[in-house]
Amino acid sequence: MKTDPFAMYGTNVFSESVMRERLSQDVFAAVKRAMDLGESLDPETADIVAAAIKDWAISKGATHYCHWFQPMTEVTAEKHNAFITPDDGGRAIAEFGGKQLIKGESDASSFPSGGLRATFEARGYTVWDVSSPMFVKENGDMISLYIPCAFCSQNGEILDKKTPLLRSIDALNKQALRVLRALGDKETARVVPAMGAEQEYFLVPLELAEKRLDLKLCGRTLFGELSAKGQDDLEDHYYGSIKESVATFMNEISSELWKLGVCVNAQHNEVAPAQFEIAPYFGSVNVATDQNQLIMDTLKRVAERHGFMCLLHEKPFKGLNGSGKHNNYSLITNTGENLFSPGSAMSENDRFMVFICAVLRAVDKYQGLLRSTVATAGNDHRLGGNEAPPAIISIFLGDTLMNAISDFIKSKTGKRSKRKALELSQSIQTLYLDTNDRNRTSPMAFTGNKFEFRMVGSAQSTSGPNFALNTMIAEVLSEFADKLEKSKDIHQTARDLAALTLKENGRIIFNGDNYSREWVEEAQKRGLLNLVSTPSALKELIAPEVQALFLKHGVLSEVELQARYDILLERYIKAVILEASTMKKMISRDIIPSVISYSGSLGSDITAIKKAGFEPSKAIKDTLQLMLDSIDSLTERVNRLSDMITEIKAIENNVEKADAVFGRLRPLMLQMRIESDKIEAVIDLDYWPIPTYTDLLFKYL
Repeated sequence: MKTDPFAMYGTNVFSESVMRERLSQDVFAAVKRAMDLGESLDPETADIVAAAIKDWAISKGATHYCHWFQPMTEVTAEKHNAFITPDDGGRAIAEFGGKQLIKGESDASSFPSGGLRATFEARGYTVWDVSSPMFVKENGDMISLYIPCAFCSQNGEILDKKTPLLRSIDALNKQALRVLRALGDKETARVVPAMGAEQEYFLVPLELAEKRLDLKLCGRTLFGELSAKGQDDLEDHYYGSIKESVATFMNEISSELWKLGVCVNAQHNEVAPAQFEIAPYFGSVNVATDQNQLIMDTLKRVAERHGFMCLLHEKPFKGLNGSGKHNNYSLITNTGENLFSPGSAMSENDRFMVFICAVLRAVDKYQGLLRSTVATAGNDHRLGGNEAPPAIISIFLGDTLMNAISDFIKSKTGKRSKRKALELSQSIQTLYLDTNDRNRTSPMAFTGNKFEFRMVGSAQSTSGPNFALNTMIAEVLSEFADKLEKSKDIHQTARDLAALTLKENGRIIFNGDNYSREWVEEAQKRGLLNLVSTPSALKELIAPEVQALFLKHGVLSEVELQARYDILLERYIKAVILEASTMKKMISRDIIPSVISYSGSLGSDITAIKKAGFEPSKAIKDTLQLMLDSIDSLTERVNRLSDMITEIKAIENNVEKADAVFGRLRPLMLQMRIESDKIEAVIDLDYWPIPTYTDLLFKYL
């Protein structure tokens, strides 16, 4: 029997409607003030709220609660505690009070801290984030109440991804309200960044994926000859008919997420074979980030139930499109207005232009910071490829908006571009075209009422890119507010700010093909950064101007920022060394033995042919020679790889270690891959020890 999605939606969320039903008016009002204005709940009110939450969660079958938080690991963490407590009579009772709701304790030394926590300094706190809704999650037979939380140390240092995001939201709201007040808006009480993250992923057969050590440990294939059929041969996968096995999987994904209040409203085949996309409705950036973590977790859990392995790596297959997470970003007022939407009145136009120019100026001034937020080992394989933006940050505005800004600066009224009518056929309704095309090569494209930041990696948390965007824009809005608040002619000052932005920051605007060699050369002339590796990009995170930025707006201290740099750099080093170690094992244990076996078979065939009085063909002799040469070459290179891993691990300075990983280790790994893939192209596949690209991408999908 098909489940009603409308009845299902949000059933496992402690939403505002549930709160209204289960809390008194006064208590509900107190919680709303805490959610909207950041006010604290007094202990008595917290106990009342906790009791209502406990009763609701138990009615949903929950036996446990957990503080759900986001350490510096790109994934979430959870510690489950039972509601059940024994009373004096030995019976089980359910207990859950305000203290348990608001604060939990976790080991702060076992998560990445960048040196902020020593092994013996273990105490860490999880603290309820009132602004993100609680939910009940079903994980097999275990049903728990999940409480979104921030995570900090005993000394108050930030150890998570949520806290700087929340702080950046506050900073942006403060400066945005200053600008709005100066522009004459006296009604708006809060400005919140909104985000919708389109999530790309691959599905491969679980039974085959588990036969590949690289997929199990690294999430991507370290070897693999391209299939005879790729993504460009017939171009039949993108938006193609969804196979039944995948449709069944997608249906369960939707059901699971709808219950958790995640409004998934788009899903389809992506460009590469076995690649797909799921897109939720946008929401406040904090809640949307939490929900994206739920989406990634749900994709991986449900995939296994359907016999798939879900790959979230940015580049799981050589020669195919990688996966990103397009971060659609806008600013929304508490009255529901989008500050990136143009208006008809002069005041609305002033507002639109000021906020658009704030983004342009912020992205140009802090392009290095923004690039650093998407710097990962996985994204290094994707950025700059033909399916992803290059490592150079730029913004696409389109001719219509460029002309509108120019007219605004000149104080010309300017006529709105009329949408062209297109008649395709008498039986088809008239199509009214948008005034601008889309530019899918741009790292950050304006798409009508939002900016689409396309560089975020598919396995990443969206917290880092968004708290950087929030803080960068807050800084420029602060600069604009200083001028607007002193202005005697607001419209003229808004025009001056737009003119200043185009003059000083116009280099960041590029409406052409970001994949072209000409753009790389042009970007260099403009003085734009081209940070092609994670080690070079991450250095931007601790640049003096970035430290000053985060310190000024109270988002991160210098110590916390340095810790993040250290964590991300170490994560990069560990990720590549893990891949190198996995490659060494696969070559030594799988590939070389299979080549030896095949060489022996070829040798026996040649001997048998000669005994029969015939001369073996040149093809079979050349193949045997290739196999024998490859055995020697791979053996020599795997020994070099082993020695290099040992040498690099011994380097104490992580900056030097990361440079060695990028400059020495990765090139050797690439050579070994080329050698292995050359063998796979000619070897009898009965001897090949691991599933091929054809098997992984086309066998069941």
